[in-house]
Amino acid sequence: MANPEFDDLQGVERRVSEDPPAQYVVNIQSYSSLSKNSVGKYESGVFQAGGYKWKLVLYPNGNKSKDVKDHVSLYLSMVETSSLPSGWEVHALVRFFLRDQEKDNYSIIQDAMRKEWHFHRTKLKCGFDQFIPLETLHDARNGYLMDDTCVLGAEVSVTREKSTGQGENLSMIKDAVSQRHVWNVMNFLKLDKEFYDSTVFMAGNHKWYQS
Repeated sequence: MANPEFDDLQGVERRVSEDPPAQYVVNIQSYSSLSKNSVGKYESGVFQAGGYKWKLVLYPNGNKSKDVKDHVSLYLSMVETSSLPSGWEVHALVRFFLRDQEKDNYSIIQDAMRKEWHFHRTKLKCGFDQFIPLETLHDARNGYLMDDTCVLGAEVSVTREKSTGQGENLSMIKDAVSQRHVWNVMNFLKLDKEFYDSTVFMAGNHKWYQS
């Protein structure tokens, strides 16, 4: 059955599909144990889509940092971004899925105003603070939570991507060990070759020589 409270959430566009999400599905069994064990946040495994890596982040009782009450919060987070080039940006179409286990179909939830989400170095996450009301989720007539099991997922389609120029990552080594090697050249004035190599020496667990 359609639920007006769910359909009328501000900024949410919802439609029904028989097909599950193409990229990732999370099947959460013993869903009630998340609340009983005071699990404020659940993070899914990492999955790939559009050449990038992602995970779902679920707040079963609402994202408290956003002062969310009486709702589930759900987000898509971009992960493992340290190797991406300088100034990277990714635009993607993101659709969240919630399975109606009674009717064996999926509610597809996406932003009604913003068709594309914009990810960059300082914005790695998108989603809904108020994904679904807790009352709606726990109402057995809606089929979203049956036998204490909830099934949700996501589809991600990258539409645009870019990076700006070349760059580099600098990582300072804490408590780095400084080592010195002295090359004592004997009879310097009598040397007649174009170049000479020193003996091999160790520094920082690597072998080196001077030339």
